[in-house]
Amino acid sequence: MGQTRRDVLKAGGLGLSAVALSGLGARVMAHEQKVIPKADRPLDILILGGTGFTGPFQVRFALARGHRVTIFNRGNKSLDWPGPVEELVGDRNESNLEALKGRKWDVCIDNPTTLPFWVRDAGQVLQENVGHYVFTSTLSVYASNAEPGADESAPLLEYTGDDAMAETMEGLLADRGRLYGPLKAESEREVARWFPDRHTIIRPTLIVGPGDQTDRFTYWPLRLARGGQVLAPGDGNDPVQIIDASDLAEWTIRQAEARTGGAYNAAGPDYPFTFEAMLHGIRAVTGKAAELNWAPAEFLAEQGLNPWSDMPVWIPRQDDYAGFSTRSNARAIESGLTFRPFADTVAATLEWFRSQPEDRQADIRAGISAEREAEALEAWKQFSSQHSST
Repeated sequence: MGQTRRDVLKAGGLGLSAVALSGLGARVMAHEQKVIPKADRPLDILILGGTGFTGPFQVRFALARGHRVTIFNRGNKSLDWPGPVEELVGDRNESNLEALKGRKWDVCIDNPTTLPFWVRDAGQVLQENVGHYVFTSTLSVYASNAEPGADESAPLLEYTGDDAMAETMEGLLADRGRLYGPLKAESEREVARWFPDRHTIIRPTLIVGPGDQTDRFTYWPLRLARGGQVLAPGDGNDPVQIIDASDLAEWTIRQAEARTGGAYNAAGPDYPFTFEAMLHGIRAVTGKAAELNWAPAEFLAEQGLNPWSDMPVWIPRQDDYAGFSTRSNARAIESGLTFRPFADTVAATLEWFRSQPEDRQADIRAGISAEREAEALEAWKQFSSQHSST
């Protein structure tokens, strides 16, 4: 691939079509209207990525805070910004970082990295040219989910393959379940090698809200909005941790400003949250009559319905997952992480999804179909009737 560079300052209004394409919907428009105080000192911020899920929220919040923003990505997506944004083009998968050479920034925020060699390449170019490195990792780096309330000091996964630096995106996609967490953990270690005393590691839980292309959380607002008989997994008491993309993005920028080092579990909310509370909260926002039919994990397994994929967001609190979705977020909260009302996240998610093209709305990428749900509900009804009469 030829090396390219584009130094373009883009300033544009947020037209309705551009907003819809960016996947931010009315959330962006409201964001632009609210008063955001300027930072004490404007920074030169480099964002690796910038046009994905959380990146656009980061860019807009950084601009509102008075920072100078540069984004670096493959240039495949064009967004309109409410202020000047410098766009540099390259491909980290091809080790093409020419556009970053010879430049200096106060802070670099690394959003998309999953492969350790991406961090290595960035470190080689940026080690002497950025003051602080903020790395977006994941809660999936932890070696165990068995201990409730574990904090950032818990052991991380170890990569057990032949060469972490030789792992490719193709290999990761082919074996994501085995490689994703270990490669993220190894990427964290690579960050520490190149920026030993000036890095921040942010470990988000499931990121939700407008723009989420996985539909894992979105499935539930859409399902409750249809009303009727709803198949609900477990007994309602399984814990849930999520974080709104806007909350994560704004806190990341504040962390960049403060250059607060160390690792942080970016998980919300700031109170115990159960699956029952989540579904009741969603139902309250939709205003639809929806009856929750709680089916235990054993029954769902017999029906071939799996946690997280068929029943998104849900992991039963048992065995090796007794501590799943209970990670301590105390350190992040002490460092300024805040959470908007859950109802706001639900409403914004629904509004965004309903603004998408018809073919996208027909392509729900998580959960089960209405037909499959009806079959499982009928089986649960028969199962419950048989066992209640014995």
